[in-house]
Amino acid sequence: MPQFLYKGRDRSGQPIQGQIEASGPEAVALQLQNNGVTPININEFKQSINPLTQLTTYYNESRPTKLEDIILFSRQMYTLLRAGVPIIRAINGLSETTRNHKFKTALKQIASDLESGYELSRALNQHPEVFTSLFVSMVQVGENTGNMDDAFLQLSDYLDRERETKAAVKSAMRYPTFVIGAISIAMLIINIWVIPTFTKVFAGFGAQLPLPTRILIGISDFFVAAWPVLLALFIVSIFVTKKYIATEQGRYNWDRLKLKQPVVGNILLRALLARFGRSFSMALRAGVPLIQGLNLVSKAVDNAYVGKNIYEMRIGVERGDTLTNTAASTEMFTPLVLQMLAVGEESGAVDDLLEQVADFYDREVDYDLKSLSSKIEPLLIIVIGGMVLVLALGVFLPMWDLINAAK
Repeated sequence: MPQFLYKGRDRSGQPIQGQIEASGPEAVALQLQNNGVTPININEFKQSINPLTQLTTYYNESRPTKLEDIILFSRQMYTLLRAGVPIIRAINGLSETTRNHKFKTALKQIASDLESGYELSRALNQHPEVFTSLFVSMVQVGENTGNMDDAFLQLSDYLDRERETKAAVKSAMRYPTFVIGAISIAMLIINIWVIPTFTKVFAGFGAQLPLPTRILIGISDFFVAAWPVLLALFIVSIFVTKKYIATEQGRYNWDRLKLKQPVVGNILLRALLARFGRSFSMALRAGVPLIQGLNLVSKAVDNAYVGKNIYEMRIGVERGDTLTNTAASTEMFTPLVLQMLAVGEESGAVDDLLEQVADFYDREVDYDLKSLSSKIEPLLIIVIGGMVLVLALGVFLPMWDLINAAK
């Protein structure tokens, strides 16, 4: 809370001054009057802060809560509740040990809400930037059933799998992104610095240059003359793209485009479907109703395109259709998975079958990641080979012509 400097007079009329910590000037005045002091002047005390300290504070406060923080919190809550520690005491203790400033602030506010009479699920729901709707619903189920510790245990296991899935997706994207970036930088360097050097040499030949060489020189001259405009267009395009993706339709189109990418898109889709199967299985196993579970999972998959398809599954189920038929209508699932869902509905073990679906997709993703290099390398070799061929023809053909002319 802020600090306030005050001046006033005591009961005998003598001047008095000091410093008080309070929520506001009104609270300071009330506290002084209760102590027999008549306030005359109250000002907030603003301490000068080092710019480096301000920068460090801003960085700590703006740093997002990581998935690892939520996993650790869930595991610790399970351990503390299992040991019989009261919830408020447990959360207060964890707020003192976490290093993430944003997460620490959220936990302190949650503890304060609990002391005010809030339920834990309601207090967690006040911080959607930290706790997802699926997380809150699982805690609410634990409150209703009296198995809060088991709810946190299931959440920690689920989030741990989520971390592995996200790591697999990043691994799938890392290799092609690095190679494409390296090729783009190489092309930029060649066009701006390398080819102009050869252009000066070729200018002294006084002869008609071959077509590949003229094309290379033309492209290089364009890059050299227009690179400020190209750089500005690149920066503007990034800004506009981010703004567009921030919209609902833009996010949907962007997420759909990612899944349509050759080779990598199929891996991303299977990883998302594994997340769907595992989160939906956990929700059903915890006692969340089918329709509510589909609604929660549609927000938890972290992909607007897949989330919309899952939400349409919910609409189909509400209309009386089976889960298998609604899943088939999305055209996202393989026939094997649809057959497993049908068996789950017939046997009443949809949660167990969904867990098997998630394991199936996890194995598929692992296999695709191991074979990713062998699939991408031939394409990259063709692209790099084409670049080398064009450069070689453009650079060496004039030299060969010069040698032939000299003979």
